[in-house]
Amino acid sequence: MDEARAALATIPALAGYDGPLERLAGLTNMVYRAGEVCLRIPGKGTEEYINRANEAVAAREAARAGVSPEVLYADPASGLMATRFIAGAETMSPEKFKARPGSPTRAGKAFRKLHSSGAVFPFRFELFAMIDDYLKVLSTKDVALPSGYHDVVREAGAVRAALAAHPIPLAACHCDPLCENFLDTGERMWIVDWEYSGMNDPLWDLGDLSVEGKFDADQDEELMSAYFAGEARPAERGRVVIYKAMCDLLWTLWGLIQLANDNPVDDFRAYADGRFARCKALMETAEFARHLAAVREG
Repeated sequence: MDEARAALATIPALAGYDGPLERLAGLTNMVYRAGEVCLRIPGKGTEEYINRANEAVAAREAARAGVSPEVLYADPASGLMATRFIAGAETMSPEKFKARPGSPTRAGKAFRKLHSSGAVFPFRFELFAMIDDYLKVLSTKDVALPSGYHDVVREAGAVRAALAAHPIPLAACHCDPLCENFLDTGERMWIVDWEYSGMNDPLWDLGDLSVEGKFDADQDEELMSAYFAGEARPAERGRVVIYKAMCDLLWTLWGLIQLANDNPVDDFRAYADGRFARCKALMETAEFARHLAAVREG
């Protein structure tokens, strides 16, 4: 709390705040509610892989698109950020996405609003380049990759070729749709935390949310139906499934970086190993091969 008070004092518009502080959820950062403001203090080691200037631009663009709270303050040097607190909204979780009727629909509509907004983010979220970058970060740290990781990256070359055969226009994407990055009022879904955002294949966001939310088949259908305003084509559905595997392949490395940085909020060894095992299991299924073929055909 002392660190949060000190951070508030550096923000001119909030320097006089002496009301209560409430610690909110956060995997890598410290997040607090200060009255009508949400304060974010970057976590240890995040400067190694987060470009805070890019994040600040994306957060403001997402707010203009109407899917994210207003940005009140953002310091690209320190990463300190303050946004408008959304009153009456539930921070989502996999359990809440199952329990709150219509929440996959509201998430799908929020994604569609963002992706079709014309917003331009400064970063290009490129999956395979990010895998290489994370591997470089990990090469400087004392942490072991899951057995067979490089083999699966090589196998993912077929995925890369299929996606590249029929590219779709890039859009401003969140790229890290953890359930906890969604705030649901019951009528509207807000999206927060733009650290990993960038111009990307928009169907990444759908596949990644499905994985993070542990969506079942009905939830997937609800999400896609809301997003596409109808039935998804086989190639579109295939891209969503492909990205379910690919997000696990990428976030495995993110988990290992957290482990190396001694992040205490989770068992990141189990997190990384679990994500990699899930990626391998999906890529080995006949269903994955069918979806890959549909993407290849376009």
